[in-house]
Amino acid sequence: MAGPTGEKNWSKKYPSCGGLLQSPIDLHSDILQYDASLTPLQFQGYNVSAEKLLNLTNDGHSVRLNLNSDMYIQGLQPHQYRAEQLHLHWGNRNDPHGSEHTVSGKHFAAELHIVHYNSDLYPDFSTASDKSEGLAVLAVLIEIGSINPSYDKIFSHLQRVKYKGQQALIPGFNIEELLPESPGEYYRYEGSLTTPPCYPTVLWTVFRNPVQISQDQLLALETALYFTHMDDPSPKEMVNNFRQVQKFDERLVYISFRQGIILSVTLAGVLGISIVLAVSIWLFRRKKSISSFLAVLTLDTAWRVHVLRSDLDLGYPRAFA
Repeated sequence: MAGPTGEKNWSKKYPSCGGLLQSPIDLHSDILQYDASLTPLQFQGYNVSAEKLLNLTNDGHSVRLNLNSDMYIQGLQPHQYRAEQLHLHWGNRNDPHGSEHTVSGKHFAAELHIVHYNSDLYPDFSTASDKSEGLAVLAVLIEIGSINPSYDKIFSHLQRVKYKGQQALIPGFNIEELLPESPGEYYRYEGSLTTPPCYPTVLWTVFRNPVQISQDQLLALETALYFTHMDDPSPKEMVNNFRQVQKFDERLVYISFRQGIILSVTLAGVLGISIVLAVSIWLFRRKKSISSFLAVLTLDTAWRVHVLRSDLDLGYPRAFA
Protein backbone atom coordinates (compact mmCIF):
# COMPACT_ATOMS: atom_id res chain seq x y z
CA MET A 1 0.00 0.00 0.00
CA ALA A 2 1.90 3.01 -1.29
CA GLY A 3 1.08 6.66 -1.88
CA PRO A 4 -0.10 9.40 0.51
CA THR A 5 -2.50 6.99 2.22
CA GLY A 6 0.03 4.14 2.30
CA GLU A 7 1.25 2.46 5.46
CA LYS A 8 4.38 4.64 5.72
CA ASN A 9 2.09 7.60 6.37
CA TRP A 10 -0.43 5.92 8.65
CA SER A 11 1.23 7.12 11.84
CA LYS A 12 0.61 10.78 10.90
CA LYS A 13 -3.10 10.29 11.45
CA TYR A 14 -3.03 7.17 13.63
CA PRO A 15 -0.17 7.39 16.19
CA SER A 16 -0.53 3.76 17.27
CA CYS A 17 0.61 2.67 13.79
CA GLY A 18 4.07 4.00 14.64
CA GLY A 19 4.08 2.67 18.19
CA LEU A 20 4.97 -0.54 19.96
CA LEU A 21 3.57 -4.08 19.69
CA GLN A 22 2.72 -3.71 16.01
CA SER A 23 1.69 -6.54 13.70
CA PRO A 24 2.36 -8.47 11.55
CA ILE A 25 5.72 -10.00 12.45
CA ASP A 26 8.14 -12.61 11.18
CA LEU A 27 7.88 -15.87 13.11
CA HIS A 28 11.40 -17.26 13.42
CA SER A 29 13.11 -19.71 15.76
CA ASP A 30 15.02 -17.12 17.83
CA ILE A 31 11.83 -15.70 19.32
CA LEU A 32 9.82 -18.90 19.86
CA GLN A 33 9.18 -20.38 23.28
CA TYR A 34 7.15 -23.51 23.97
CA ASP A 35 4.23 -23.04 26.37
CA ALA A 36 2.55 -26.21 27.65
CA SER A 37 -0.50 -24.21 28.76
CA LEU A 38 -1.48 -23.45 25.15
CA THR A 39 -4.25 -25.96 24.56
CA PRO A 40 -6.43 -26.41 21.45
CA LEU A 41 -9.14 -23.80 21.01
CA GLN A 42 -12.82 -24.66 20.95
CA PHE A 43 -14.91 -23.10 18.19
CA GLN A 44 -18.51 -22.62 19.25
CA GLY A 45 -21.28 -21.72 16.81
CA TYR A 46 -18.90 -21.76 13.82
CA ASN A 47 -21.16 -24.10 11.84
CA VAL A 48 -23.63 -21.57 10.45
CA SER A 49 -26.76 -22.91 8.77
CA ALA A 50 -27.13 -22.18 5.05
CA GLU A 51 -30.53 -20.73 5.87
CA LYS A 52 -28.85 -18.00 7.91
CA LEU A 53 -27.53 -15.34 5.55
CA LEU A 54 -24.21 -13.59 6.17
CA ASN A 55 -23.29 -10.11 4.98
CA LEU A 56 -20.34 -9.94 2.56
CA THR A 57 -18.99 -6.45 1.87
CA ASN A 58 -16.18 -4.59 0.15
CA ASP A 59 -15.02 -2.20 2.86
CA GLY A 60 -12.36 -0.48 0.76
CA HIS A 61 -9.55 -2.41 2.46
CA SER A 62 -10.55 -6.03 1.90
CA VAL A 63 -13.52 -8.31 1.36
CA ARG A 64 -15.19 -8.73 4.75
CA LEU A 65 -17.71 -11.29 5.96
CA ASN A 66 -19.67 -10.21 9.03
CA LEU A 67 -20.20 -13.09 11.44
CA ASN A 68 -22.96 -14.13 13.80
CA SER A 69 -22.93 -12.93 17.38
CA ASP A 70 -23.37 -16.51 18.62
CA MET A 71 -19.95 -17.51 17.24
CA TYR A 72 -17.13 -17.49 19.78
CA ILE A 73 -13.91 -19.20 20.77
CA GLN A 74 -13.03 -20.76 24.10
CA GLY A 75 -9.56 -21.54 25.34
CA LEU A 76 -8.17 -18.00 25.48
CA GLN A 77 -8.21 -18.06 29.25
CA PRO A 78 -9.66 -16.51 31.25
CA HIS A 79 -11.98 -14.80 28.76
CA GLN A 80 -14.41 -15.69 26.01
CA TYR A 81 -14.04 -13.95 22.65
CA ARG A 82 -17.01 -13.45 20.32
CA ALA A 83 -16.61 -13.40 16.52
CA GLU A 84 -17.07 -10.11 14.69
CA GLN A 85 -15.89 -10.61 11.10
CA LEU A 86 -13.37 -12.27 8.81
CA HIS A 87 -11.37 -10.81 5.94
CA LEU A 88 -8.37 -11.59 3.73
CA HIS A 89 -5.05 -10.10 2.66
CA TRP A 90 -3.29 -10.90 -0.62
CA GLY A 91 -0.71 -9.73 -3.17
CA ASN A 92 -1.18 -9.41 -6.93
CA ARG A 93 -1.16 -11.65 -9.97
CA ASN A 94 2.51 -10.90 -10.72
CA ASP A 95 3.70 -11.32 -7.14
CA PRO A 96 1.40 -13.71 -5.27
CA HIS A 97 3.04 -13.34 -1.86
CA GLY A 98 0.44 -11.42 0.08
CA SER A 99 0.40 -12.92 3.56
CA GLU A 100 0.98 -10.47 6.40
CA HIS A 101 2.81 -12.79 8.78
CA THR A 102 5.91 -14.55 7.52
CA VAL A 103 7.62 -17.69 8.79
CA SER A 104 11.42 -17.52 8.83
CA GLY A 105 11.17 -14.77 6.21
CA LYS A 106 8.81 -16.69 3.93
CA HIS A 107 5.64 -15.03 2.64
CA PHE A 108 2.60 -17.13 1.83
CA ALA A 109 0.16 -16.41 -1.00
CA ALA A 110 -2.54 -14.88 1.21
CA GLU A 111 -3.82 -14.74 4.78
CA LEU A 112 -7.24 -15.03 6.40
CA HIS A 113 -8.10 -13.21 9.65
CA ILE A 114 -11.05 -14.09 11.87
CA VAL A 115 -11.54 -11.19 14.26
CA HIS A 116 -13.06 -11.56 17.75
CA TYR A 117 -13.65 -9.23 20.69
CA ASN A 118 -13.61 -9.90 24.43
CA SER A 119 -17.31 -10.28 25.22
CA ASP A 120 -16.64 -10.90 28.92
CA LEU A 121 -15.24 -7.41 29.41
CA TYR A 122 -16.80 -5.31 26.64
CA PRO A 123 -20.28 -4.99 25.09
CA ASP A 124 -19.19 -4.80 21.44
CA PHE A 125 -16.26 -4.71 19.03
CA SER A 126 -16.03 -0.92 18.83
CA THR A 127 -15.73 -0.58 22.59
CA ALA A 128 -13.19 -3.40 22.85
CA SER A 129 -10.96 -2.41 19.93
CA ASP A 130 -8.73 0.04 21.82
CA LYS A 131 -8.92 -1.62 25.24
CA SER A 132 -6.56 -3.95 27.07
CA GLU A 133 -7.28 -7.61 26.21
CA GLY A 134 -9.89 -6.28 23.82
CA LEU A 135 -9.37 -8.34 20.67
CA ALA A 136 -8.29 -11.78 19.50
CA VAL A 137 -7.53 -12.66 15.88
CA LEU A 138 -7.09 -16.09 14.32
CA ALA A 139 -4.70 -15.98 11.34
CA VAL A 140 -4.67 -18.65 8.64
CA LEU A 141 -1.74 -18.74 6.22
CA ILE A 142 -2.77 -19.65 2.66
CA GLU A 143 -0.60 -21.32 0.02
CA ILE A 144 -1.21 -22.36 -3.60
CA GLY A 145 -2.17 -26.00 -4.06
CA SER A 146 -5.40 -27.93 -4.50
CA ILE A 147 -8.78 -26.29 -4.99
CA ASN A 148 -10.54 -25.56 -1.70
CA PRO A 149 -14.36 -25.80 -1.91
CA SER A 150 -14.79 -24.14 1.49
CA TYR A 151 -13.07 -20.94 0.33
CA ASP A 152 -15.24 -20.91 -2.79
CA LYS A 153 -18.19 -20.27 -0.48
CA ILE A 154 -16.71 -16.76 -0.26
CA PHE A 155 -14.83 -16.42 -3.55
CA SER A 156 -17.84 -17.37 -5.71
CA HIS A 157 -19.56 -14.16 -4.55
CA LEU A 158 -16.69 -11.70 -5.10
CA GLN A 159 -18.17 -10.32 -8.33
CA ARG A 160 -21.17 -9.12 -6.32
CA VAL A 161 -18.98 -6.85 -4.17
CA LYS A 162 -16.47 -5.57 -6.73
CA TYR A 163 -16.50 -1.95 -5.57
CA LYS A 164 -16.14 -0.23 -2.23
CA GLY A 165 -19.37 -0.14 -0.29
CA GLN A 166 -21.09 -2.93 -2.19
CA GLN A 167 -22.71 -5.67 -0.11
CA ALA A 168 -24.25 -9.08 -0.71
CA LEU A 169 -25.99 -11.69 1.43
CA ILE A 170 -24.52 -15.18 1.11
CA PRO A 171 -25.59 -18.52 2.63
CA GLY A 172 -24.02 -19.48 5.92
CA PHE A 173 -21.52 -22.34 6.06
CA ASN A 174 -19.16 -24.01 8.51
CA ILE A 175 -16.53 -21.32 9.16
CA GLU A 176 -14.34 -23.92 10.85
CA GLU A 177 -13.76 -25.45 7.39
CA LEU A 178 -11.58 -22.42 6.60
CA LEU A 179 -9.10 -23.45 9.30
CA PRO A 180 -6.11 -25.74 8.67
CA GLU A 181 -5.59 -29.31 9.76
CA SER A 182 -4.20 -29.65 13.29
CA PRO A 183 -5.49 -26.27 14.50
CA GLY A 184 -4.08 -27.12 17.92
CA GLU A 185 -0.61 -26.19 16.60
CA TYR A 186 -0.18 -22.43 16.60
CA TYR A 187 1.90 -19.35 17.41
CA ARG A 188 0.64 -16.92 20.06
CA TYR A 189 1.78 -13.35 20.70
CA GLU A 190 0.54 -9.88 21.66
CA GLY A 191 0.26 -7.44 18.78
CA SER A 192 -1.96 -4.99 16.95
CA LEU A 193 -4.51 -4.50 14.23
CA THR A 194 -2.71 -4.53 10.86
CA THR A 195 -4.76 -1.63 9.48
CA PRO A 196 -5.43 1.82 10.97
CA PRO A 197 -5.93 2.68 13.75
CA CYS A 198 -3.41 -0.16 14.55
CA TYR A 199 -4.47 -0.45 18.20
CA PRO A 200 -1.99 -2.74 20.08
CA THR A 201 -4.81 -4.70 21.71
CA VAL A 202 -4.77 -7.98 19.78
CA LEU A 203 -3.99 -11.45 21.07
CA TRP A 204 -2.81 -13.20 17.92
CA THR A 205 -3.16 -16.90 17.17
CA VAL A 206 -1.34 -17.77 13.92
CA PHE A 207 -1.94 -21.37 12.91
CA ARG A 208 1.23 -23.26 12.17
CA ASN A 209 -0.10 -25.24 9.19
CA PRO A 210 -1.28 -23.41 6.06
CA VAL A 211 -4.38 -24.19 4.03
CA GLN A 212 -4.35 -24.55 0.27
CA ILE A 213 -6.36 -22.85 -2.43
CA SER A 214 -5.89 -23.28 -6.17
CA GLN A 215 -4.09 -20.89 -8.49
CA ASP A 216 -7.43 -20.00 -10.10
CA GLN A 217 -8.99 -19.25 -6.71
CA LEU A 218 -6.11 -16.97 -5.79
CA LEU A 219 -6.33 -15.23 -9.18
CA ALA A 220 -10.03 -14.56 -8.61
CA LEU A 221 -9.19 -12.91 -5.30
CA GLU A 222 -6.39 -10.86 -6.86
CA THR A 223 -8.44 -9.56 -9.80
CA ALA A 224 -12.10 -9.27 -8.71
CA LEU A 225 -12.13 -6.28 -6.36
CA TYR A 226 -11.43 -2.54 -6.27
CA PHE A 227 -10.41 -0.18 -3.49
CA THR A 228 -12.62 2.48 -5.06
CA HIS A 229 -16.35 3.11 -5.48
CA MET A 230 -18.10 2.06 -8.68
CA ASP A 231 -18.43 5.66 -9.90
CA ASP A 232 -14.83 6.62 -9.18
CA PRO A 233 -13.24 8.03 -12.38
CA SER A 234 -9.91 6.41 -11.45
CA PRO A 235 -10.70 2.86 -10.33
CA LYS A 236 -7.95 1.20 -8.33
CA GLU A 237 -7.59 -2.57 -8.17
CA MET A 238 -7.61 -4.08 -4.70
CA VAL A 239 -4.18 -5.71 -4.64
CA ASN A 240 -1.28 -5.83 -2.18
CA ASN A 241 -3.59 -5.09 0.75
CA PHE A 242 -1.13 -6.48 3.27
CA ARG A 243 1.01 -4.64 5.78
CA GLN A 244 4.77 -5.13 5.87
CA VAL A 245 6.39 -7.04 8.74
CA GLN A 246 6.92 -4.82 11.79
CA LYS A 247 9.67 -4.52 14.41
CA PHE A 248 9.41 -7.17 17.07
CA ASP A 249 10.22 -4.97 20.09
CA GLU A 250 11.72 -7.80 22.19
CA ARG A 251 8.45 -9.70 22.45
CA LEU A 252 8.24 -13.47 22.75
CA VAL A 253 6.12 -15.72 20.58
CA TYR A 254 4.73 -18.70 22.45
CA ILE A 255 4.10 -21.93 20.58
CA SER A 256 1.78 -24.81 21.37
CA PHE A 257 3.86 -27.45 19.59
CA ARG A 258 7.19 -29.06 20.45
CA GLN A 259 8.19 -30.79 17.24
CA GLY A 260 10.94 -28.34 16.35
CA ILE A 261 12.36 -28.49 19.87
CA ILE A 262 12.21 -32.28 19.97
CA LEU A 263 13.80 -32.46 16.54
CA SER A 264 16.68 -30.26 17.70
CA VAL A 265 17.18 -32.34 20.82
CA THR A 266 16.95 -35.55 18.79
CA LEU A 267 19.50 -34.34 16.25
CA ALA A 268 21.80 -33.23 19.04
CA GLY A 269 21.40 -36.63 20.70
CA VAL A 270 22.06 -38.51 17.48
CA LEU A 271 25.12 -36.35 16.83
CA GLY A 272 26.39 -36.98 20.35
CA ILE A 273 25.87 -40.73 20.06
CA SER A 274 27.59 -40.72 16.66
CA ILE A 275 30.63 -38.93 18.10
CA VAL A 276 30.83 -41.32 21.05
CA LEU A 277 30.46 -44.31 18.73
CA ALA A 278 33.15 -43.02 16.36
CA VAL A 279 35.57 -42.41 19.23
CA SER A 280 34.81 -45.85 20.67
CA ILE A 281 35.47 -47.54 17.32
CA TRP A 282 38.70 -45.57 16.92
CA LEU A 283 39.85 -46.55 20.40
CA PHE A 284 38.85 -50.15 19.82
CA ARG A 285 40.75 -50.30 16.55
CA ARG A 286 43.72 -48.56 18.14
CA LYS A 287 43.64 -50.96 21.05
CA LYS A 288 43.30 -53.86 18.66
CA SER A 289 46.26 -52.60 16.61
CA ILE A 290 48.40 -52.23 19.73
CA SER A 291 47.35 -55.68 20.91
CA SER A 292 48.22 -57.16 17.52
CA PHE A 293 51.58 -55.39 17.56
CA LEU A 294 52.34 -56.67 21.05
CA ALA A 295 51.27 -60.15 20.06
CA VAL A 296 53.57 -60.10 17.03
CA LEU A 297 56.35 -58.65 19.13
CA THR A 298 55.85 -61.38 21.73
CA LEU A 299 55.90 -64.09 19.08
CA ASP A 300 58.98 -62.58 17.43
CA THR A 301 60.79 -62.39 20.76
CA ALA A 302 59.83 -65.94 21.63
CA TRP A 303 61.03 -67.16 18.22
CA ARG A 304 64.34 -65.32 18.62
CA VAL A 305 64.85 -66.83 22.07
CA HIS A 306 64.03 -70.24 20.67
CA VAL A 307 66.52 -69.80 17.79
CA LEU A 308 69.18 -68.49 20.17
CA ARG A 309 68.74 -71.44 22.43
CA SER A 310 68.92 -73.76 19.45
CA ASP A 311 72.09 -72.05 18.20
CA LEU A 312 73.69 -72.33 21.59
CA ASP A 313 72.72 -75.94 21.82
CA LEU A 314 74.36 -76.55 18.44
CA GLY A 315 77.45 -74.50 19.25
CA TYR A 316 76.76 -71.68 16.74
CA PRO A 317 78.03 -68.15 17.53
CA ARG A 318 75.43 -65.58 18.72
CA ALA A 319 74.02 -63.42 15.90
CA PHE A 320 71.07 -61.03 15.70
CA ALA A 321 69.66 -59.55 12.49
